[in-house]
Amino acid sequence: MRKRLLVLMLLLLAIAIPMFAQHGEGAPHGEGHEASKTYFGIPAWILKLVNMIVFFGVLGWLIGGPVKGAFAARSEQIRRAAEEARTRREKADQLATDIQSRLAQIEDELRAIRERAEAEGERQKRELIAAAETEAQKILAAARNEVDNKLKRARHELTEYAGELASERAEALLRDKINDKDRHNLFADSVKELGGVRS
Repeated sequence: MRKRLLVLMLLLLAIAIPMFAQHGEGAPHGEGHEASKTYFGIPAWILKLVNMIVFFGVLGWLIGGPVKGAFAARSEQIRRAAEEARTRREKADQLATDIQSRLAQIEDELRAIRERAEAEGERQKRELIAAAETEAQKILAAARNEVDNKLKRARHELTEYAGELASERAEALLRDKINDKDRHNLFADSVKELGGVRS
């Protein structure tokens, strides 16, 4: 910063000297007299130049402090912002990594749940099929028993019916072929058999 101020002062000095020299040469007589004035043996233009240099030096020094402070503050602010951005980025990267690992874990859990559900579904399916087959066997056995019972009952009823028909037919045949004499003889034989049984 000091080097800049020094360069600035030398530049102003280099610009100011020719201006004052021209001012002294081309000025009217009254003004040339003022340019040739001296104070303490020093020409006025040198004092004005020194005064201007001191003014710009003080001005540069006064402005340089706040400007330097502002630049330093801005630099510190930028540094803090960069540090904060770096910290945020690290946190974001860490968060992204955590989210990725959690998503992978959730996918693994979902896969395991799906596999368990499929296995459980298969097991329940087998159990339901086995239960249905057992129930079907029971229903089939009950139906067979019922059919067998109905068949037995039907055979029994058929046998009874056939016996009744045979009896009725035999009675009808006997009625047609047996006369009163045969009936009397049958009755007598029956009475004799009963008498033999009692004795």
